Amino acid sequence: MTNNVFVHHVYFWLNNPESKEEKKALLAGLKKLSAVKTIQFFHIGEPATTSRDVIDVSYSLSWLLFFENKAAQDSYQVDPDHLKFVEEGKHLWKKVVVYDSVSVMPS
Repeated sequence: MTNNVFVHHVYFWLNNPESKEEKKALLAGLKKLSAVKTIQFFHIGEPATTSRDVIDVSYSLSWLLFFENKAAQDSYQVDPDHLKFVEEGKHLWKKVVVYDSVSVMPS
């Protein structure tokens, strides 16, 4: 990987976490959103069955994205497909937390 890699990790808490239909709808929206051209790699996940004090398994789905650099991620933020996803899907979630990170390379 290069020094400029930008990682965007989004965690979603559904309004109704027990609803298979709502989870399926969010999953479908994320799969569709994965077609945005600036996304280099994506992963859609759910909490693993690990159990330690430092692990948060309270979220419903996570959306992990890798971009070439910050500019590519900035472009994603205003991409019409991303804006449409948020508008059409925001009724599904009660909380969203985002962790963005950039590469740290030793000097």
